[in-house]
Amino acid sequence: MTAPRIPLTIDNTALVLIDHQVGTIGWAGELAGEDERDQLTMWVRTIVRFAAAVGVPVVLTSSLEDRQQGPLLPDLETLVPAAYAARVRRAGVINAWDDPAFVEAVRATGRENLLVGGLTTEVCLVPPVLSAIEEGFGVAVLLDVSAAGTRTSAANSRDTLRAAGAELLTVVPALTRLLGSWQSEHAAAFFDAMGGEGVFAAFARGNLR
Repeated sequence: MTAPRIPLTIDNTALVLIDHQVGTIGWAGELAGEDERDQLTMWVRTIVRFAAAVGVPVVLTSSLEDRQQGPLLPDLETLVPAAYAARVRRAGVINAWDDPAFVEAVRATGRENLLVGGLTTEVCLVPPVLSAIEEGFGVAVLLDVSAAGTRTSAANSRDTLRAAGAELLTVVPALTRLLGSWQSEHAAAFFDAMGGEGVFAAFARGNLR
């Protein structure tokens, strides 16, 4: 089944990042070493930097920061300090949508569409996306800010998400969909985010995940 194209705009979309923690990224065995982990964090910084610049709300959540998962990526505190301070720190709830504080934070954005990324894909991303879709949100998932424990689990997660009606995206098409036109007043924010976070240089080096 092909998911319908969600009309993502800057005014109707919120960015939701689930469990982008310094320990959790080490559990994403789908990633082939440090270089691919660096790529994932580059995409996280890029989408967050753009969202902050154009006024897309950012909702952050973490799980058990004092355990193996560790704190959220420190770049998030730098890029979106208010969202970082307001992050929902879950006390062991695995499906973030089962935490009332997280659901309230998402609803409080007032946005009908969600761009969602999570580490790891099969645990942090899939369950809350399915729950958000059941509640009526339009959901697009960001595959390059998410990574599974194994390649098999990654493939299974994509199948599950697609069958549930989520749209599968990566950061660059998500940004251009939000932008809508190179004549947009927000076009500079796109180039600032892409250039400032090293995406164009990474493109030039090639061999990206």
